[in-house]
Amino acid sequence: MTRKGNRMFDKTLKRGTLLLAVLLAVLVAGGCGEAGEEAQEATEPPQETEALRVGLIPNQAPEEVETRYEPLGDYLSEELGRPVELSVPTGYPAVVEAMAAGELDLAYFGGLTYVQARERAEVSPLVTEVNPRTGDTTYRAAIVVPAASDIETVEELEGADFAFGSVSSTSGSLYPSVMLADAGIDYRTDLGNYTYTGGHDATAQAVANGNVDAGGLEYRILLDLQEEGIIDPDDVRVIATSDPIQGYPWVVRDELPEDLRESIATAFLELNDPELLDLLRAEGYERVEASDYDYVEERARELDLLTETG
Repeated sequence: MTRKGNRMFDKTLKRGTLLLAVLLAVLVAGGCGEAGEEAQEATEPPQETEALRVGLIPNQAPEEVETRYEPLGDYLSEELGRPVELSVPTGYPAVVEAMAAGELDLAYFGGLTYVQARERAEVSPLVTEVNPRTGDTTYRAAIVVPAASDIETVEELEGADFAFGSVSSTSGSLYPSVMLADAGIDYRTDLGNYTYTGGHDATAQAVANGNVDAGGLEYRILLDLQEEGIIDPDDVRVIATSDPIQGYPWVVRDELPEDLRESIATAFLELNDPELLDLLRAEGYERVEASDYDYVEERARELDLLTETG
């Protein structure tokens, strides 16, 4: 081979060697990239399921409410396959505020707090409990007086000192106000002094101690307090009970996925653990509709209680 031919052969060989090296580098880099991606995927922790944020109105002492509902939180967590975070603020208005601010996904409201919340947020009631004392989903409010009181009827309460529960309580504020109004007494102008104790148990205690002339509270809670020995039945006397009230609704944010909302409803409807139901003071759960609480909204508007959350 001539020198010229040798030089051409050398150049061709070098070009081939260089091309082969480039191809090998590309293949190695590609393989390393895939391996790196696979390694990264293998080492990345799985994303945690978002917790369901649940708020509960403190219809009794907040610590008692939280203790009672912790087992329900565990049950919902297991049924829904996600963590459940329970919160019990010190007042009813805080639960309404939290739902309106999108800080809760599910809330246990009274009828009044529900209609207050639906004025400010897109929310819907899912279910309510079946009341063991009535066998249906209703309950009643009661007006009570100290046992030694001379007061026998609601009409005699004009000018009396009266204790309500929370201002946003259905059976501790709205329905006692309705009962007074139906007897010709406007709670805003016709009572002596009136106060908001914050809870049914506190109202019962105020009446039993003679701190007020009368008080309004949820009747079944009064019976529970008496059965538990917290309130002596001989210290208070019921002078009137309300018409039936639709039960406390479990209310969900409409922004939650439909399948999750339905799963929550199903979890309640299929709850059949006797111990848990007894703890929740329920025989079971039934579906409710927004229209079931229209009467509550109507009377709350009449009595200036619809937007009162303070």
